Amino acid sequence: MGRHSVLAIVIICLASAARAEADFTTTVPTPAPTAAASSAELEEIVVTATLRRLPVEQVPGSVTVLDGATLRAAGHENFEDVMALVPNLNWAGDTSLPRYFQIRGIGELQQYQGAPNPSVGFLIDDIDFSGLGMAATLFDVDHIEVLRGPQGTIYGANALAGLIVVRTAAPADTFGGRVELEAGNYGERSAGAVLTGPVAALDSSFRLAVEQVSSDGFYRNLYLNRDTDNRNELTVRGKWHFQPHEDLSVDLEALRIQIDNGYDAWSIFNDSRTVYSDQPGVDRQYSTAFALHLLDRALGFATLTGIATYADHDVTWSYDGDWGNPALWAPYTDQYFEVQQRHRTTRTLELRLDHDGGAGLSWIAGLYGLGLREGLIDTSTGLYLDPAAPANDVALDMLTQSRYQAWNGAVYGQLDGALGARGRWSVGVRGERRTTHYDDAITNLDAAELFHHFDPENNLWGGELSLSERVAPGQEVYALLARGYKAGGFNLSPGLPADQLLFSPEWTLNYEVGHKALVMSRRLQIDTSLFYMERHGEQLLTGEQLEADNPDSFVYYTGNARSGYNYGLESDWQWKASATLTLGGSLGLLQTLYRGFVQNEELLPSRGLPHAPPWQAALNASWNDPRGPFARLDLTGMGAFFYDMPPNWTRSRPYGLLNLRLGWHTERWEVSLWGRNLLDKDYTVRGFYFGDIPPNFPNQLFTQLGDPRNVGVHLVVHY
Repeated sequence: MGRHSVLAIVIICLASAARAEADFTTTVPTPAPTAAASSAELEEIVVTATLRRLPVEQVPGSVTVLDGATLRAAGHENFEDVMALVPNLNWAGDTSLPRYFQIRGIGELQQYQGAPNPSVGFLIDDIDFSGLGMAATLFDVDHIEVLRGPQGTIYGANALAGLIVVRTAAPADTFGGRVELEAGNYGERSAGAVLTGPVAALDSSFRLAVEQVSSDGFYRNLYLNRDTDNRNELTVRGKWHFQPHEDLSVDLEALRIQIDNGYDAWSIFNDSRTVYSDQPGVDRQYSTAFALHLLDRALGFATLTGIATYADHDVTWSYDGDWGNPALWAPYTDQYFEVQQRHRTTRTLELRLDHDGGAGLSWIAGLYGLGLREGLIDTSTGLYLDPAAPANDVALDMLTQSRYQAWNGAVYGQLDGALGARGRWSVGVRGERRTTHYDDAITNLDAAELFHHFDPENNLWGGELSLSERVAPGQEVYALLARGYKAGGFNLSPGLPADQLLFSPEWTLNYEVGHKALVMSRRLQIDTSLFYMERHGEQLLTGEQLEADNPDSFVYYTGNARSGYNYGLESDWQWKASATLTLGGSLGLLQTLYRGFVQNEELLPSRGLPHAPPWQAALNASWNDPRGPFARLDLTGMGAFFYDMPPNWTRSRPYGLLNLRLGWHTERWEVSLWGRNLLDKDYTVRGFYFGDIPPNFPNQLFTQLGDPRNVGVHLVVHY
């Protein structure tokens, strides 16, 4: 069945379904419209990604929560649209949508080969999407939480830098739903529908959400005379909440994400969104996932939580390696193309006991298991012919087929207690065993077949200790010491010396102090933290040209620096200036440095990390009039950052972006006009420095631009 047919069926069901009623309730209501009812106080924000649910002002750590109202007013279609609201969070391009993230300057830039080894954890309803962030569509999302710094107790090896958690909307206890339609420039159009309600006979409720988004993309291919970075995205999500009695609940979720985008974002002339390739690539991710949540309070001494997930991902990423065409390169022949096809499955199981001792001692004990399998088929072809110098001719036909398996088993625990009349303390620890198995075969027509086999194992541990105290009504200060870790791994680039094939685990100490305030009769909320991260065995991805006269010998690999540090400030604030006007903003300051990194037997000079801007800032204003009109204005910006590790010393330029939404709402419908990057600023999200223009192939900077000015109209009809 086609995706348009699925969407049509859901919309028909919405239009024809009869209303139902029930006499039981669920804990999470249907999300409110974008322009929510006016209030003189800020709404309470609860963090759910920690082991125990806490109001954000009581979390002893640096965290930003983007609630549903913010996502609908400031967002658009994808997590990319609201990332600038989060201090010290960035992403690396080289994809059509964000897939690789950096928190406090730590994270991956790409994954060309080898095994997944992420530094930033990414969960959608507890399903592991680490390294696959394209699936973070915003339709029917309740809120997003970003926890900065090592999460050594909560999530372990995949959260050295932090954790991003997406929570989608839950089933409601009353029948309802909505239909959303949107149209914009660049051929953008979308249609979505939500249906939710109770099933009284089964003590349960359900939710079904479907959205289809498409656009022509932002790049024009002059050689093919068409748009080649088109976007076609489908989100289908179903949820079932079963609660036979007040002490037991079961939640089941099924998710299907289809991202089928073109990828043609690089120009040999660095033209503004004009490309010349004859073999445009694709950026495709098909994900099917399931999650089962069990919550049992009937044990008496503790609450039992069980979480089981399964996910299956098919990812295809390809690109035109020469970014040109035969007419452009004549009289030379310069034709390169690469396609990577990945199939990944993950299975997780977590069991947790939580005893809430109130004013006394509370404890949590848990077990966690993760099984991951990934297969990769990487085909790289190329031909370079120089009619004036046949000796320089190159023919490339390489096939890599690999299989990777990883098993993570962890045990963790946390103790919490009172410290005097106004203080609290918390200590947590996690021990993890990671076992991996990797095999591949690399076939090159010009060389013998090459095989790799690795079975690294790591015993890892992390944890945290925090102290907090209420220093005044609505104000708390905290101090945090956390230890995070990341497993070691291996490099696969042909020609690397034997001592560069394996790299070691990394561990990091995070020292942090913070102040959280909810004051002025709950009208002003401020959350500020200062942090210093001391890194040991810092893992860094770099590149090296193995043969001085052969540009095709440039390879990427990961190595360990001796040490490094990341320090800075993070602050969020929100002020309810009146019943209709809310002002807010955020600030991130960051300094990074690595030390003792050896490349090609030479010690590199110490330098800042790539995609780690020294500052990021955001200001916003939201106006919601109960009579109907509403507006939101966002101004965001960031400083210049290095694009990559040496030998790439190039960097971006500072930039600022302006976004705006204006609209009118009633209880039944809402219409709005939106604009993103209204000043049409050119800004970059990725940069490479290398030689790609024959016959001399001089090194130069090539960049990928972020989205241009994008405007449209959005309609919502509520049932």
